[in-house]
Amino acid sequence: MFVYTTKIRVRYAETDQMGYMYYGNYAQYYEVGRVEMLRSLGMTYRSMEESGVMMPVLELRSKYIKPAFYDEEITVKVILESLPEKRIVFKYELYNEADDLINIGETTLVFVNMSTKKPCHAPQDFLNKIQVFFK
Repeated sequence: MFVYTTKIRVRYAETDQMGYMYYGNYAQYYEVGRVEMLRSLGMTYRSMEESGVMMPVLELRSKYIKPAFYDEEITVKVILESLPEKRIVFKYELYNEADDLINIGETTLVFVNMSTKKPCHAPQDFLNKIQVFFK
């Protein structure tokens, strides 16, 4: 299993009139977590796309437990429970500053060959970097 955490501060523009983070912004926090997780492995979405592989989102699930508020620092935990093949499933846990679990989510992304527009296996360089966490 591979677990990565990053922190994001809730910006004013991300909130509604009650000062709660707007529900649609949670997906953006998931994306920040994914991008930073890849970066922690020495990879980027850009490098994957430059190698001819893109990763569109196939499915998104989100459960709201408690609200995130303006100016709170949110911890985004990204969890990979298994090695990817043609799909990769990211699980998320978001925590507020009091370390209360406020949201859980999951996204399924598909590795797609940009030339053929068809699903493909995860790039070998990516697998080489993460498989050490699954031994």
